[in-house]
Amino acid sequence: MSVAFTREEDYEAQAADLPDRPISPHANLVTASGLAAIEAELAAARAAYSAAQAKGGVSADRTAMARATRDLRYWSARRASAQLTEPDPALEAVQFGLTVEIEREDGRRQSFRIVGEDEADPAKGSISYVAPLARATMGKGVGDTAMVNGAEVEIVAVR
Repeated sequence: MSVAFTREEDYEAQAADLPDRPISPHANLVTASGLAAIEAELAAARAAYSAAQAKGGVSADRTAMARATRDLRYWSARRASAQLTEPDPALEAVQFGLTVEIEREDGRRQSFRIVGEDEADPAKGSISYVAPLARATMGKGVGDTAMVNGAEVEIVAVR
């Protein structure tokens, strides 16, 4: 057998041996939209797994089957551990699921929604509840200050 064929097989085996996606040690708090997103990802993972099986599974495309299996394990675990968390309307403080507006010392304002880890997307204005900025503002109300990266920020709105 040629060395070239051996190497190709080795690369295929390595590609098919994908490591599991890491699962956070933090509680899997989710908003209603976050839970829906997890369920959509789980359905997509199930569909990808079924498609990989239909194409012959491991013998046909080891990488597709490995990716589908890995994603199915991850999203199944995230769905099983999801804890739907709604903000308490009686509290007028920064909470999970709410949008917070802060003002920095230089006058810049920033808004962000505090959400679960899987639904966090800073580019779209949402951060994880375990992010330092979220932790610093949790439980505080309008007019309160918090220290973020060595600078003071004021909470100007909670909605």
